[in-house]
Amino acid sequence: MTGQPGHTAHEPARTAPEWHLVYDADAWARVVASVTAGRLRDALAAGRRASLLVSGGGTPVPVFERLAEMPLDWARVEVLLVDERWVAPDDAASNGRLVRTHLLRDRAAAATFHPLARADGDRARAVAEANAAFPVAPTVALLGMGDDGHTASLFPGMAGLDAALAAAGPYLAVDADGCAGAQAWPQRVTLTPPALARVGTRLLLLRGAAKRDRFRAALADGDVRRSPVLAAMHAAGTPLRVYWAP
Repeated sequence: MTGQPGHTAHEPARTAPEWHLVYDADAWARVVASVTAGRLRDALAAGRRASLLVSGGGTPVPVFERLAEMPLDWARVEVLLVDERWVAPDDAASNGRLVRTHLLRDRAAAATFHPLARADGDRARAVAEANAAFPVAPTVALLGMGDDGHTASLFPGMAGLDAALAAAGPYLAVDADGCAGAQAWPQRVTLTPPALARVGTRLLLLRGAAKRDRFRAALADGDVRRSPVLAAMHAAGTPLRVYWAP
């Protein structure tokens, strides 16, 4: 089911989001996985390599597990991270580990994965290598939003947030010390808004009434510094697609 909950006007420079309301959790995961696979297939059919940007957290896990079984030419798909907590690659808190466990299996095991975390802890080198590997025009991104309105590792109140919002490169290292949403992992590597603007299809995955209402409040307020999730809407003419389920 598709619809748009009521909301007040937001900053006119941004294209209004496209809402997709799915009132069953299993159906929601299947729909998001199907849409994602469809975008990847379109890119592959056009003779290009396809690229998929993915987020961590629990919300996308059921999508990953369904997507991993989708029949497409995974050997021509690159999988990249939206952000990463600066931990060891095999740490339980690593987004890379979550992606390897739940997405890069079954058919999707043939995909090329670009992790961010490094065993040697060299974050500057990780950022440089991630920037070099970033596709010119990524195919699709699966994004999430925290209760505080953050997306990727762009947190409200974060030191250096203005610089991160205006960064030229695809990735940068950030320090979210003191930001509740960063929890025990303030040192991060994150995708930047200009990089998000290069993604052909951006899907924001939301679960529960609280997340829906928080996003609606962000739209009404329109301040990207208070709600960095709005950075996902900067690409004019390519609306952010919001997939919500209870």
